[in-house]
Amino acid sequence: MDSLLSGSDYNQLRAFVAVGDLLSFSRAAEMLGVSPSALSQMVRGFEERVGVRLLNRTTRSVALTDAGENLLRRVRPVVSELSQAIGQVRRYRERPAGTVRIHAFRSAAESFIQPILAAFAESYPDVVLDITLNDEVTDIVAGGFDAAIRIGEVIERDMVAVRLGPAMRQIAVASPAYLAAHGRPEHPRDLVHHRCIRWRWPGRATPYAWEFFEDGGWFSVAVDGPLIVNDKEMARRAALQGIGIAFPVEQTVADDIAAGRLVPMLERWSATFPGLFLCYPQQRQMAPALRAFIDAVKAAAAGKALSSATPEP
Repeated sequence: MDSLLSGSDYNQLRAFVAVGDLLSFSRAAEMLGVSPSALSQMVRGFEERVGVRLLNRTTRSVALTDAGENLLRRVRPVVSELSQAIGQVRRYRERPAGTVRIHAFRSAAESFIQPILAAFAESYPDVVLDITLNDEVTDIVAGGFDAAIRIGEVIERDMVAVRLGPAMRQIAVASPAYLAAHGRPEHPRDLVHHRCIRWRWPGRATPYAWEFFEDGGWFSVAVDGPLIVNDKEMARRAALQGIGIAFPVEQTVADDIAAGRLVPMLERWSATFPGLFLCYPQQRQMAPALRAFIDAVKAAAAGKALSSATPEP
């Protein structure tokens, strides 16, 4: 059976079913959109492949042989099912439909995915967004994801990467109450004498060592403290409670700093690093559903950049 369905045999089988149903080469050719001579050649080729005459032809009529009638009865539903299946698959090429699997850092999803969800669902009712949110650096392809949003430092080299936002930096912050009780570090290495709120990458055994920049190079400080978390929002809230010094991305605590709830420190040693990117594997033919999601995220990023660049009246 495998050899029967290889190459152009599906078209030959479809041609045989059309002629067998209509008992007319001219009508079957018109239905399939081919010439009668091409149709006759396909049917003859199919008969040669199976090694049995399936149709009796005269100049005025076409009739099924016993073998042809038996084969037609069995393959008609199969050909119909295959045609429907192929038609459904082609719908994916014509309009966005299906599931798009996305992996995103939590802060990235809040900025670039959450704002588009309502409009996207309304515009593309046949698309399902399957979104996984965590800060784990996972292999996009091995994890079964179509796209991811993450910082530029952890994007695989063979990925297509689209910048979504400006460069970022991490800064040390603490509440006024903590600084009043414990003092203020004057250099990043002074942090080893402070109570720090540590953060651990998901899937890693040890907490992240805080990174700073000095004299043209990066250096790290292995801090210590009473709390280790794998969620940066929890670290921010712990800093607001005065538990210790946190090391968040500056944009995520901008409102807290402006309101005086958190105090920035060691900014001289806090350099920028590549910001958030939308990344996905290189592919020759992109599914319309994935293209629709990528375009929506890029539009949201462009709107966000425009609004931040436009001064308030």
